[in-house]
Order: sequence, then structure tokens, then C-alpha cells
Amino acid sequence: MKPIRLVAGFLTVGFWTLMSRILGFVRDIVFAAKLGDGPVAEAFLIAFSLPNMFRRFFAEGAFNMAFVPMFSKKLETGEDPKTFANDAFSGLAGVLIILTLLAQAAMPWLVMAMASGFRGDERFDLAVDFGRIAFPYILFISLAALLSGVLNATGRFVAAAAAPVLLNIILVSAMVMAEITGGDFGTWLIWGVPIAGIAQMMLVWTAAFRAGFRLVPRRPRLTPELKRLAKIAAPAMLAGGVVQINLLVGRQVASYFEGAIQYLNLADRLYQLPLGVVAIAIGVVLLPDLSRRLAAGDTTGGQDALNRAAEFALLLTLPASVALVLIPEPIVSVLYQRGAFGEQAAARTAIVTAIYGAGLPAFVLQKVFQPLYFARHDTKTPFYYALVAMVLNAAIAIGGAIYFGFYAAAWATTLAGWAMVALLWAGSRSMGEAAVLDARLKRRAVRILAACAVMGACLLGTEAILGDVLYQDGIRYVALLLLVGVGIVSYFAAAQVLGATNLGEMHRSMRRARKVE
Repeated sequence: MKPIRLVAGFLTVGFWTLMSRILGFVRDIVFAAKLGDGPVAEAFLIAFSLPNMFRRFFAEGAFNMAFVPMFSKKLETGEDPKTFANDAFSGLAGVLIILTLLAQAAMPWLVMAMASGFRGDERFDLAVDFGRIAFPYILFISLAALLSGVLNATGRFVAAAAAPVLLNIILVSAMVMAEITGGDFGTWLIWGVPIAGIAQMMLVWTAAFRAGFRLVPRRPRLTPELKRLAKIAAPAMLAGGVVQINLLVGRQVASYFEGAIQYLNLADRLYQLPLGVVAIAIGVVLLPDLSRRLAAGDTTGGQDALNRAAEFALLLTLPASVALVLIPEPIVSVLYQRGAFGEQAAARTAIVTAIYGAGLPAFVLQKVFQPLYFARHDTKTPFYYALVAMVLNAAIAIGGAIYFGFYAAAWATTLAGWAMVALLWAGSRSMGEAAVLDARLKRRAVRILAACAVMGACLLGTEAILGDVLYQDGIRYVALLLLVGVGIVSYFAAAQVLGATNLGEMHRSMRRARKVE
């Protein structure tokens, strides 16, 4: 994939991810207004997190990190990629059906593992019931992720990137129907989860079919290629398990503080907006591209792809990080503070948002450096690094909870994220030219930081001028738009003047990319 098409791929995936995140905000705004930080909200969040936890193993996580490089290589060399993809599809479906059935029986224990603080109150029984309804989502979304990997490896990004939009459309529709019919919000929401999974899977299955990959489940067979796939995926699954332990520790800590799971969830949604738009786009596009380049021996092209991905990541995530750290209060107030979600809940969510914002660049840079390992079929090294980050996360979250309450869980996530980046970067030093940061990236990184400093000063000055207007009903929406507008204009103006980016060059690249397509 040429650099122009690589950027075009980032932008395509980023656009659809942005659409999904915007609809996700609509979902969370209504969710917070109707359910606040009460027991139904927390029970739903734990139930919904159960299939999403396993999703990290079987969906866009470990399985796909192993599958995509192998499939990309077969596609590059013409070694019957269709048969390999269908065998992987059938094998994954078989494993997930068994997992789903086991989870139904083990649901009380799964809820305990997620949130032992629920024990003895109404949240526990609600979470168990909701969990049994939501868990089949893992089957559909994981198969959808494999199909998305097939599409991405062939350079087709639109359907796979658009699929997550369906989840939020269906969940928002479920809440609208609950409002119209007077039904229970929690029940409508939780049934929307498996329905959304089916819709997402059908969308990408149809796209794969049209691309010439008609994947149909059949009796799984353990071929030599699937054995190799499992061998490569196993360390990555263990690494994914470490990540999930980090999340479990955070939720366990939060479950002992009333409302804390909701605060962490809403703050997570805020930093996931830029994280999703940039990091997911980079991970989806960069991994198959690096895999093909390394398979073809194109080290120089691999280096350029890595550096442009890092440049793209820093250009968009550093200003977002600065904004989340400096002005979380008006952002959270405007987005969430209404109905059952009051001022105190908004203030607590704002603090968590600022903590997560400090870790945003780390979460994105992980997506830049990890493909260096996965493209080489090295899933063991990231696993060892993840173990170190896990120990650090648990020590900060559990030990810090004594002094900082549930805020310790957020600090643990951020600090462990930066530790993981440091380890990935140090480990990449032995990979040769493909992992070397070029002069252009280093030059522009310094200029991006300078542009962020200009933007930060403009944000703080504008916030001081607007004052209480940012918190007054009605006018606060306009005030926040003005504040955000000042941030965007000041950042990109400073970036252009300082040479952190070249908007004209980006525009010409996008036009050339469309011609290539």
C-alpha cells in the first residue's frame, strides 16, 4: 500500500469510527440522563463489558493480530487465502459457541469476577440477568472482526469501519423505543446488544461475499495452518488476558464506590473518541500494510509507513490530550449533566477524564508500535511487556484506592499505558531500519508540541473569559462550541505556522488517493 493510500485508509477508518463515537455519545448522554449513576446503569455496564472483555481475545484483539498477518501473506503470495479464511472462520465459530454456552451457566461467577462490590445488593442479580442476554454478542462481533480483517487485508475499509456504527444506532433506537412505549430502559438496552451483533456481522459478511470471500461455517478442522495460527495467537491471547486483568482490577476497585463504574465509563467514552478515531484507524490499516511490506522485503517502505502513522497519531491525539486535561469540567457538564446525572457526578467524571486524558497519547502510540511485533509473528514479547504493565496497574489501583478512592483506578490505567509504550519502544530498537524514527517525524513532533502549547493557552484564556456561561442551561452549549472552536482553530493555525503539518500537502494527498482508488 502506497503512503498516499495508507493515509487514505487512516482517514476512511477514522471517519467511520468518528461517526460511531458521535452516536456513542448520543447513546451515553441519553443513558446518563435516564439512569444516572444508579444500580440499573451499573448493572448494564458490567453485563455489557463481559462480552467486550472476551472480544479483546477473539475479535480485534489477539486472534485477529495473528490472523491478519498470516492472511495478508497468503494474499500476497497467492497461497489459497480463501480456504485459510474459511477454516479460521469455522474454527472461531466453534470455539465461541462453546464459550457462550459455558458463560450462561457461569454468569454469577463472571459477575463476581467483574464487580464483587455488587454482592448483596440489587445490582448483582440485575447484572447476572443482563449478562446472560448480552453475552452472545461475543459470537457475532468476533466473527464480524475476522471478516473485517479479511476486508482490511484486501484494502477494503469502508464496510468494516462502518459496522460499529450499527451498534450505536440500534442501542439509541432501543432507548427511543423504551421512551415511546414506556418500557424499561435497561431491558430494551440489553436486548439491543445481541441484535446489534447480528447486524454488524451481516454487514461485513455481505461485503466479504461481494469481495469474493464467501465464508460459511462448517465443521471445524484442525489443519496445520490453524495449528500455526493458534500457536501465534496464544501469547497474544495471554497478553490480552493481562490487559483484561487490568480492566478487572479497575472495575473491582470501582464497584466498592457507589456510582464509580458509571464515572469511569463516561470518562472512558470521552477519551475513547480521539483514541478510537486515530488508534483504531492506525491499527486496522498499519498491521496488514506492514505485514505485506515485511513479507515482500520492503524495509524502507515499512519504516515510512510506521513513521507516517506515528506522525498522524501525534498530530491528532496530543491536542486532544491537552484539551481533556485542561478543560474537562465544561466538556463533562455540557455532555452529561442533566436529568438523573447531577453536578457531583459530573465533577467526579471530569476528574477521571483529565486523568485518562494524560494517558491518551500512550494508548495511541501502543497501536503504532505493536504492529512492529505482530507483523513479525512475535506475540510473546508484547505479552512479557504486558505482564510488567499489569503488575504496575494492580499496585497503583489497589494500593492507591486507600488514599485516592476510585481515582486510583484511572491513574493506574494511565501510568501503566505509558510504561507499556516505553517497553515497546525499547524492544523495537533491535528490529533494524523498519523501526527507526526518521528526521521528519522528530522535527514535526517538536512542532506539534509547540502548537499544543499555543492551543492550551488559548483554551485556558477563553475558559476564563466565558466563566459561568459554560455552566448555564441553554447558553452552555453555544459556549462549549465556542471554546472547542477556539481550540481547533488555534491549534491548526499554530501547527501550520510552525510547520507541524502541511494542510495543502494533506489535501493534495487525499486527491491523489481518490484518483488511485
